[in-house]
Amino acid sequence: MSVWDDVVGQPDAVALLRRAATDPAAMTHAWLLTGPPGSGRSVAARAFAAALQCTGTDGETGGCGRCHACTTTLAGTHPDLTVVATDKVVITIDEVRDLIMTGARTPSSGRFRVIVVEDADRMAERTTNVLLKAIEEPPPHTVWVLCAPSAQDVLPTIRSRCRGVVLRVPPAQDVADLLVRRDGVDPGVALTAARAAQSHVGLARRLARDDDARRRRDAVLEIARRIRGVGDAVLAAGELVDVATAEAVATTAERDAVEKAELLRALGVHEGDTLPPRLRSQLKQLEDDQKRRATRRQRDVLDRSMVDLLSLYRDVLVVQLGATVDLVNAEHDATVRALAADSTPEQTIRRMDAIGTARERLEGNVAPLLALEAMTVALRPQG
Repeated sequence: MSVWDDVVGQPDAVALLRRAATDPAAMTHAWLLTGPPGSGRSVAARAFAAALQCTGTDGETGGCGRCHACTTTLAGTHPDLTVVATDKVVITIDEVRDLIMTGARTPSSGRFRVIVVEDADRMAERTTNVLLKAIEEPPPHTVWVLCAPSAQDVLPTIRSRCRGVVLRVPPAQDVADLLVRRDGVDPGVALTAARAAQSHVGLARRLARDDDARRRRDAVLEIARRIRGVGDAVLAAGELVDVATAEAVATTAERDAVEKAELLRALGVHEGDTLPPRLRSQLKQLEDDQKRRATRRQRDVLDRSMVDLLSLYRDVLVVQLGATVDLVNAEHDATVRALAADSTPEQTIRRMDAIGTARERLEGNVAPLLALEAMTVALRPQG
């Protein structure tokens, strides 16, 4: 057993990080882990943090996976580990200032104070500039581990002060093997889920274990076949937005209620009492944070739907070009071949471009319904 066991399909990155954890000459104070969604950036970051804190068992160090330091770090409970994984649209400047103060403290029990920022690309330029000084001149006991989809997603001043580690999309079979070993998933189901998730470990696990998630994905892919005209396209766009909104509410409502109850209890306000004016700003701040979290969740669900549609049209293009590669959506073979027969490779590429444009617009804060209507209209059959 090792802390690196769940970092699948990344032998070069693991070798580099493992060596840094055990060899002071290979170690530095700031790291930037980059890779596409699903490559395991956050998993690798936590494994690296555990390896840095590892006290070793049976003479093994660098992430034995069995000592108290390893197990608590992987569980996120080690006192000298701080992980920022925002569920809002951006990481705020106040959050970064708190991280800097944390990074200035001496470790209480571990070898290092490790700060992992899983969404470094979600810091605005002003926020990143606040972090720059801390990364440029850190205390000797502090290690920063930033994660982002690519090096271009963080400011040049930040990436020039970090040692880069590039992760790749792991092979689907490696992801399937992990699901079988860790979660006891049937090998056939695991491989199908891994391919459908395009090797995104978290999504593959969800698809393998959650029937509702598989049904929702199937419904998204069927939209491509249902669109025959502008009216169908508008309805499909509305359906995608409604589903994303409903899922965002479903996944955040319970947490929102618990947070509100805890805040009111901390403020000494009992259920049914009128909130004094002097306390309303604190409740308003919580509600604003919850709205940002719901917005982020809705965008994530919509983006995942668009990635699923991209995978479908990728398969269509594979069939049209006669390429000898496996289909991502082999279980939707009939839909893939019907779409391939009804269009040309050039039309398929234009449809994929339309989906890519919609993703960019959504990231640029365009109203989701407008972005998706433009996309679905472009997916209708062309004469």
